[in-house]
Amino acid sequence: MKNNNKSFFSKFLSIIERVGNALPDPVFLFAIMALLVIIFSGVASLFNIEVTHPGTGEIIRPLNLFSVEGLHKILTEMVRNFTSFAPLGTVLVALLGIGVAEGSGFIAAALRLLVLSAPRKLLTFVIIFSGILSNTASEVGYVLLVPLAAMIFLSVGRNPIAGMAAAFAAVSAGYSANLLLGTIDPLLAGLSEEASHIIDKSYTVNPAANYYFMFVSTFLLAGLGTYITEKIVIPRLGKYTGDHKVEEIQKLTQSEKRGLKFAGVTGLIFTAILVLGTAPEWGFLRDPGTRDLLKSPFMSGIVAIIFIGGVATGIAYGLGAKTIKSEKDIVKGMSKAMQTLGTYIVLTFFAAQFVAYFNWTNLGMIVAIEGAHLLKSSGLGDIPLILGFVLVSAVINLFMGSASAKWAIMAPVFIPMFMLLGYSPELVQVTYRVGDSVTNIISPMMSYFALVVAFFQQYDKKAGIGTIVATMLPYSFIFLIGWSILLVIWVLLGLPLGPGAPLYL
Repeated sequence: MKNNNKSFFSKFLSIIERVGNALPDPVFLFAIMALLVIIFSGVASLFNIEVTHPGTGEIIRPLNLFSVEGLHKILTEMVRNFTSFAPLGTVLVALLGIGVAEGSGFIAAALRLLVLSAPRKLLTFVIIFSGILSNTASEVGYVLLVPLAAMIFLSVGRNPIAGMAAAFAAVSAGYSANLLLGTIDPLLAGLSEEASHIIDKSYTVNPAANYYFMFVSTFLLAGLGTYITEKIVIPRLGKYTGDHKVEEIQKLTQSEKRGLKFAGVTGLIFTAILVLGTAPEWGFLRDPGTRDLLKSPFMSGIVAIIFIGGVATGIAYGLGAKTIKSEKDIVKGMSKAMQTLGTYIVLTFFAAQFVAYFNWTNLGMIVAIEGAHLLKSSGLGDIPLILGFVLVSAVINLFMGSASAKWAIMAPVFIPMFMLLGYSPELVQVTYRVGDSVTNIISPMMSYFALVVAFFQQYDKKAGIGTIVATMLPYSFIFLIGWSILLVIWVLLGLPLGPGAPLYL
C-alpha cells in the first residue's frame, strides 16, 4: 500500500512538473501576457464590447492599445510604469534594512538562540515557531533553519528528516503567518492597491492590512505543525538508520551573546519610541490633523519603520558581536541584499507593464463586472466564495512558485471582481495568502524546493520528489483545512483583518 501511495504521488508530481516546466520563465510569462492584453484590447474594441459599471452607471469600453495611439502611450509611459509600480520601492527599502540585520549575523544568532534555549519537550514547537518567524527575513529560513533543524533532531536521537520536514513546513507552508511584518506584506499590499484602483482610484491598502489575522495564524500553524510532526510524520518515518554522524550545534559565543544584548536593548528603545508615537492621543506618529492612527504617518510609513528597525538592530548586534567594524560592513550588508533582487527587478519591469496595460484597456473592469454578475447569479454565499478562492489559489500555486508573480496576475482580476460584490481588497488578499502558502511544500515550482530535496538527500540518498511530497502532504492538507476554518470563523465573527482593514466595503 505504501509503495502504491508513493507511486501515486510520483505520478501526480510528474504531471505537475511537466505542466510547470512547459510554462515560460515568469519574466517572459509577463511579457507574453502584456502582449496578449494589447491584442485582446484590439479585438474587444473591434467587437464594441461594453459593460455598465454597477456603482456609477458609467458605460465602460475597452481602450485599444493595438493602434497608433496605443503604441504612443506604450512608448511614452514605459519608464513611468516601472518606476511608479507600488511594490518595487517598498520591497527595495524594506530589504535594505533587513539586509543589515542579516549581514551582521543578527537574524542567524537570534534563531539559534531561540531554538537552542527551548526545552526538549517543546523542541518541535520552537522549530516550527522559529520557521514561521523567519519569514520576516525571506529566504534565511530555508538556508539556515531547515538544515539546522535536522542537526537538532539528530543530536537528540530523533529522525533528522522529521526535523527538516517540520522546519520546511513552517518556513514555506506557513509563509504568510508571522508576529512581525516582513517584505511580503508591503509587496502584496502594493499589488492589491494597484488592482483596487481599477474600481476605486482612491483606495489604499496598507502593508499591515492582514496583520491581525496573520498574528493569530502564527500560533494556529505552530500548534498544527507540532501535532502533524509528532503524531504523523515521526511515526511514519520511524527511527533514523542512516550513517550520518551527529554534528554538535555550536552554542552562541560571548561575542554573539553581547551582540544580541546590544540588539535587544536597541530593539526595546526602538519599540518604546514607536509606542510613544502611537499609543497616546498626542502621539507624534498619529495624523497631525485628526489624531487618527489608522490613516497616519505610522501606518503609511510601515516600510520605513521596517527599514529603520532592521538597520538599528543590525548595527547594534554588529557592534556588540564585532561583525561590523566600519561603515563599509553596513553597506556590504545592504549591497548583498540588493544582489538577490536582480531577477525580481527584471520581473517587476514586465509585471509593471502588464498591470498598466490591463488597467489602461479597462479589460480588468470588464472581466470584473461580468465575473461579478456570474458570481451573483451563482447564488453562492460568502463562505463558499471564500473557500473556493482559497482552493483556486492553492492549485495555481502548484504551477507557479512566486507569490508576488501570481498575485500580480490574479489581483487585477479577482480584487475588482470581489470589490463589485462588496468584499474588501484586504479580504481577497488574505484569502489568496492562505491558499498560496499551504501548497508551497509540495510544489516543485517553488524556488527553494530543489534545495530542500538536496537537504533531504544528505540523510537519505534515495530521497526524491515523491519522498518529499509524501512527507510534506500531511502538513499541506491539515494546514489548508485548519487555516481555512480560522478564516471562516474570522469572517463569521466580522473581525477586522488588520488596522483599517475591514472585511467588506
